[in-house]
Amino acid sequence: MAGRRSGSALVALVVLLVALAGCGGRSAGDSATADVQRLLDRRAEAVVDRDARAYGRTGGGTDFADLRAVPVAAWSYRVTAVRRTGDTATADAELRYRVAGYDEAPVTTGRTLRLSRDADGRWAVVTDRPAKKSAQQLWDQGAVRLVRGRHSLVLGVGQSGQSLRDFADLADRAVPAVSDAWGTDWSRRVVLVVPKSLEGMAGLLGSPASSYRGIAAVTTGETGPRTRAPADRIIVNPDAFALLGGLGEQVVVTHETTHVATRARTTAATPLWLSEGYADWVGYRAAGRTPVEAAPELSRAVAEDRVPTALPDDEDFGFTGDASRLARSYESGWTACRMISDRWGEARLGAFYRAVGEHRERAGAVEEAMRKVLGTTPDAFTREWRSYLRDQLG
Repeated sequence: MAGRRSGSALVALVVLLVALAGCGGRSAGDSATADVQRLLDRRAEAVVDRDARAYGRTGGGTDFADLRAVPVAAWSYRVTAVRRTGDTATADAELRYRVAGYDEAPVTTGRTLRLSRDADGRWAVVTDRPAKKSAQQLWDQGAVRLVRGRHSLVLGVGQSGQSLRDFADLADRAVPAVSDAWGTDWSRRVVLVVPKSLEGMAGLLGSPASSYRGIAAVTTGETGPRTRAPADRIIVNPDAFALLGGLGEQVVVTHETTHVATRARTTAATPLWLSEGYADWVGYRAAGRTPVEAAPELSRAVAEDRVPTALPDDEDFGFTGDASRLARSYESGWTACRMISDRWGEARLGAFYRAVGEHRERAGAVEEAMRKVLGTTPDAFTREWRSYLRDQLG
């Protein structure tokens, strides 16, 4: 009995301590987390209100002038962890923001913030940087400049206003050209991001610069059907873009804009030869280039009796591979799409693209779409494509 009474007393003591802990409020760690969350809520409100003074009262980390030009419709932080040492702390947070007029859903990215606390117990941001596995945002690289086009929004760092205006002009010509080929069932507006250098592009993509050397631009976004998602971003490599002539610049921007237009119909079932080939087909559609001019690497291979035996695999489009092989892969996709347009018509080419993307997986997608839309088989298509290469490039 005595033993039972001791056990009951111990249980009662534990219950009392738990109750006191519940009534006594948060731990020091919880208090710091709540204080940092409130600080970042004020910081986010200042960004949306474009209130530089209120932003400054939350500390530093990012110069308000660097992000002032970004037309945000929403901006918020969610603190996920706080590691405190005395009057300093490091916080992990999820930043969510939307660009007004373009993003239907927020961009989400990880941030790591270093904070300090003053004698009055107030926390302030000291640094605000991308989290370890997160890509940079444009304002992490300097002051953002903004140019608006009829169908475009161009954001740049380290670029002149005229340079950004030139990009807007390219995009404004690309959007109607893409709609003329693909149709109007897309947003018909694009966001271009122009960093200062190749290294800046790589930072925005969270990848090594070597992966994109020689690549003039890439498009980021979510593939497949979607009702609400951030707008695709066309991210420019200014180093490679500067080597292009006027026609090449327009082809590149039209190509990337095509990816924006076709994104909702591009799924895991869509092979890269089709998605990249179709984008090139739209890019070159009104360029006036002959097949030999538009496909020099593939023309050289055909002239040397090295006609490809099959359409390229996805792996052949890797940016880190051989440059000539990469060029042949793009040119192969383009000629295949051009052949469909020539043989079956432009409308059937678009229908084929959409039919492939309707599948949930790669297996059987191209085969079924070829059968239903083109009335052919992959083997017959490949034979016809190889003959087409000899005829057009030989």
